[in-house]
Amino acid sequence: MKEFPDTFGFSISHTTRKPRVGERDGEHYHFTTKEQMQKDIEDGKFIESATFGGNMYGTSKAAVAEVTKLGKICVLDIDVQGVKQTKKSDLNPLLIFVEPPSIDELEARLKARKTETEETLAHRLQIAQEELQYGRTPGNFDLTITNDDLDKAYDKLKKFIMDRIHSLSYSS
Repeated sequence: MKEFPDTFGFSISHTTRKPRVGERDGEHYHFTTKEQMQKDIEDGKFIESATFGGNMYGTSKAAVAEVTKLGKICVLDIDVQGVKQTKKSDLNPLLIFVEPPSIDELEARLKARKTETEETLAHRLQIAQEELQYGRTPGNFDLTITNDDLDKAYDKLKKFIMDRIHSLSYSS
């Protein structure tokens, strides 16, 4: 995003969780109520939504439209639940799975953030195991990146995206 600010835009997700310290509505998330988000989902205003840790998260069609209106390629940061829903939409997304080097490393990273209780940590790790299984299944993603070396991971991502953009510009 920093290297190509005129090419890519990040959609701002909605959530029913309370803002963390320093988070601002409309910048980090669109903070909303469960009732409003459920109504908006029922009204077809969301591309994808998921519940995690008792909170709802989702990508609204309006959030994606805001990015595309600027002539940018929209980037979504979604979990596997969201990927499955997005695959059923009329979008034609590039799906990239970013996996941790190991479950032990993921656990260490989550503990270092100091945002998890023992219960939420155990739940996150269980979900991560399920997502790893889905993410590693051939055909579910266009690319898998192991997040073990930031520079190497970024180079792999950049090459993949640039190759796809390049091939699309020649096929139009």
